[in-house]
This record gives sequence, C-alpha cells and structure tokens, in this order.
Amino acid sequence: MLTLKLLFLLMAANGVPILINKGLGERLAWPIDGGAHFVDRRPLFGSSKTWRGFIAAIPATGLAAAGVGFPFELGLCIGATAMLGDLFSSFIKRRLGVPASGMALGLDQIPESLFPLLAVRVELGLELIHVAGLVAGFTFLELVVSRILFQLRIREQPY
Repeated sequence: MLTLKLLFLLMAANGVPILINKGLGERLAWPIDGGAHFVDRRPLFGSSKTWRGFIAAIPATGLAAAGVGFPFELGLCIGATAMLGDLFSSFIKRRLGVPASGMALGLDQIPESLFPLLAVRVELGLELIHVAGLVAGFTFLELVVSRILFQLRIREQPY
C-alpha cells in the first residue's frame, strides 16, 4: 500500500503543472528562469518551467498526501523536491541541447522521483532497493500516463 501511495503522490506532483497548463494556457505562465541564459548561452531551464506549475504542485501534493493518510507536510516535501528534480532535469537537458518540452528518457523521470523519495526515505523507513523500485515504477507509469494524456490532448508531447 505504501508503494501505491508514493507512486500516486509522485504522479500528482508531476502531473499538476501539466493540468494547470492545460487549464490556464499561457495565463500566469511566468518562466522560472525569466528568460535568462547560462554561460553556455542556452536557457537556464526553458520556457516550460513556470512559477505557476512549480507553486501549484507543492500544495496540491500536500492535499493529495492528506487524502491518502500521510501528513500534509510530507506531501509538501514530496511536491517541492519533485519540482526541484524537474528543474534539475531541465537544466541538464538544456546543457545537452534538448529543447524545452523535449524528451530525454530517464532524465525526465529519475530526478523528479528520486529527489522526493530520498527526501522522505528516513521518515518512511524506505530501503534504497525500495527507492530504486519506486523510481523504476514511476518511470514506467509516467510514460504510460503521458501517452494517455497526449491522446486526450491534455499533454503536448507523447512521452
């Protein structure tokens, strides 16, 4: 049951920005990097990483955690670290020349699931093998759900 709850929270944290984007379009979509470029002259994170999605994911994950019987604060931690993992992925992808919203298998899924799981590992008594299994499960689930959201025209990319 713990595994399913954690996968649900990871999906919630990473899914809220997509749903917010679909609902609001370009309204309030201020890029976190403000259009800044790194020393390599590439965008820091890219235009698809917005304050709107980052901020919305955190309390939404807190509410989702409370809904499955975890402390609200644990959900806030999972939401915040999932968003930090997503920013880390975007930063690395820009350095590799992958465009905003472009796919990089593994890099798109691992940090945004690994960072939060490591953040709550001690509190939840997770062994590293369990963390690895959850990251693998999230990666698979995210790819499947992403395709479904693309077919429903909620997501812009089918990965």
